[in-house]
Amino acid sequence: MSADTDNGYRLVSAVFLRLLGAIYLIAFASIGVQIEGLAGSEGIMPIGERLIEFTANSGYERYFKLPTLFWLNASDAALNGAAIAGCISALFIILQRFSRPALIVAFALYLSIFHATHPFLSFQWDSLLMETGFLAIFLTPQSRVVILLFRWLLFRLRFMSGISKLSSGDPQWANLTALDTYFEVQPLPNPVAWYVHQLPEWLLRFGTVATLVIEILVPLMMFLPRRWRFAAAWITIVWQVLIIITSNHNWINFLTIILCLFLFDDRALQQILPVRLQAFLGWRETAAVHISPVKQYAVGMLAAFILSIGTLKLYELATMHKFTGVTGEVLNYALTWSVANKYHVFPTMTTRRIELEVLGSRDGRDWQPYRFKYKPDQLDERPQFIIPHQPRIDWQMWFVTLHPRHVPWFGYFLEALLRNSPTVTALLQHNPFPDEPPRFIRVDAWEYHFTDSEQRARSGNWWQREALGPFTPLPGMTRRESILE
Repeated sequence: MSADTDNGYRLVSAVFLRLLGAIYLIAFASIGVQIEGLAGSEGIMPIGERLIEFTANSGYERYFKLPTLFWLNASDAALNGAAIAGCISALFIILQRFSRPALIVAFALYLSIFHATHPFLSFQWDSLLMETGFLAIFLTPQSRVVILLFRWLLFRLRFMSGISKLSSGDPQWANLTALDTYFEVQPLPNPVAWYVHQLPEWLLRFGTVATLVIEILVPLMMFLPRRWRFAAAWITIVWQVLIIITSNHNWINFLTIILCLFLFDDRALQQILPVRLQAFLGWRETAAVHISPVKQYAVGMLAAFILSIGTLKLYELATMHKFTGVTGEVLNYALTWSVANKYHVFPTMTTRRIELEVLGSRDGRDWQPYRFKYKPDQLDERPQFIIPHQPRIDWQMWFVTLHPRHVPWFGYFLEALLRNSPTVTALLQHNPFPDEPPRFIRVDAWEYHFTDSEQRARSGNWWQREALGPFTPLPGMTRRESILE
């Protein structure tokens, strides 16, 4: 028997589950303070209206195509209750009390909120949390198959992110210039991003090469013997820490780090964690628990399904081929239920930062700007550290000018401002019309750039900007989704 198979995963599993509970707690708390403004009855895209529309166009299959507990009750109280219940289930996971039921509840609730708040939760960290949470339901320290599935998930996350940068044909990645603009144009920069953006071009090029190597070659080490896996884990962890320092990407980097635990084993983790911490986690050496043949068979079927779906999605991403027919339907259902997803972090890079300024007026002459909490606005306003919180409106605003598919929600947002919806304006830093709603809404476009060291020393500004004129709706926008006056 090899040294690798002698090492167990009891401590690894205990640490992982508690940390996963912490990520769940962050995710539920973050969306909980926003959910009413996003999907409530007075929100941007009310889930109740969406369910009625979905019912009119489908039969019983709607429950499979739109899996959400809000079919039972789509009230504001139900939305808030789901977020609170999610936080409670996360605490049970952290405390390791009724862990399996809590994991099931947390997955079901986040899946429900995911579909209820579309498109505001349609991002890869949301899918990654659900796929991770789904696998965690089946996790036992003795199940080497589930341990393998977690490694497979981590491999796909990292490898797909790298391969997508090459298969997309994006010139910034091909020319190794992606990091020349990344820190400036990322959705919500933090203060460190300004400093990193000032680094020499050769160092930014080196960082681009390192990103591709770490995302494409390092994941291949995750299935090699123990020391290779350890090396892959530490390289991945260090890179994720660098991203955390320079970016506001909510909890995805933390979740990637805890997935790296499965590249270690108990013997390795015991050498890292203090004995007192191990005792706090409630871990102790115990005899292996026998897993019944029925459970082994069920886990084997699960593994075959996830490995197959993951391989097909990887093939789609690498070749840009889209499966159709029965295979395509199965892949779509796997995506709908978030049990096996496609990952492609920043496969293409935009080189311009276009910010939209939303202004309102009662008379059409005096225009007052709305202020957002986190996205770039005032030129002298320092970018903020906001991780692990995910401000959905501020993040979505970044996408509005990039592609028509990101625009439809924007018209509903403008309409909510014309109604002076209290749950929507609560998502903003400043509503210039607290008492009476505006009669007109205007949207102006600006191109933002970081200042350089000399400009900042002279003016104190973190940003400089150039007016691009009124925002012109992109092709594919309907009148309802265009600028409202």
